[in-house]
Amino acid sequence: MRGIIIIATLSFCYLFGFSQKDDDFLIQRLSMVRNQISGRGITNSHVLEAMRTVPRHMFVPPNYVDFAYDDRPLSIGYGQTISQPFIVAYMTDLAKPKKEMLALEIGTGSGYQASILAQIVDSVFTIEIVPELGRSAKKLITKLGYNNIQAKIADGYFGWESKGPFDIIIVTAAAETIPPPLIEQLKEGGRMIIPVGSQFMVQQLMMVEKKNGKVKTRSLIPVRFVPFTRSAKP
Repeated sequence: MRGIIIIATLSFCYLFGFSQKDDDFLIQRLSMVRNQISGRGITNSHVLEAMRTVPRHMFVPPNYVDFAYDDRPLSIGYGQTISQPFIVAYMTDLAKPKKEMLALEIGTGSGYQASILAQIVDSVFTIEIVPELGRSAKKLITKLGYNNIQAKIADGYFGWESKGPFDIIIVTAAAETIPPPLIEQLKEGGRMIIPVGSQFMVQQLMMVEKKNGKVKTRSLIPVRFVPFTRSAKP
């Protein structure tokens, strides 16, 4: 059955003018999802389809393209990384995304996590503090046709109050404490996924939920993320 799916997908690519290189990336992407993601227990069909669809190789620097579908994070410059594919899928799965939802991402980086979310939810709002990364991610997101993503360059600590409250908040950098503005902007019944801890130690991936007006937190797995960057104080 898998062979039939791959052949059908490749036929689609040929029909619409994709190159042999595109086919190679597609095969790598399907393998990535099969072995690294569904093979580790993620079953949400929307998450799996998003991971199969978004061209991860376009979100990494040219010198890392051949490693785009490897089971590891990759540098994207400015001290930042694109997370390991499994971690992207795992955090997305934990958020339980649905079509009608609004999502906030703190730490746009390459734009990959925002694009995965955009395949599933109604709208994604993403914030990047590094101007160079923010501009390049916005350019790529536009090129790929994700018209349900809005991006801005700002300090993500304060969230994006005018666009909230949000059903989902995903933070892709490790904060020493959970920013209060993000908790305030989380909708009743919403979920925030955030790594918490020092950059010099193993951090904990945390789930923050709002239920009946109360905030509940739960520690999930140990992780390593780049530190949550703040704007320079005056």
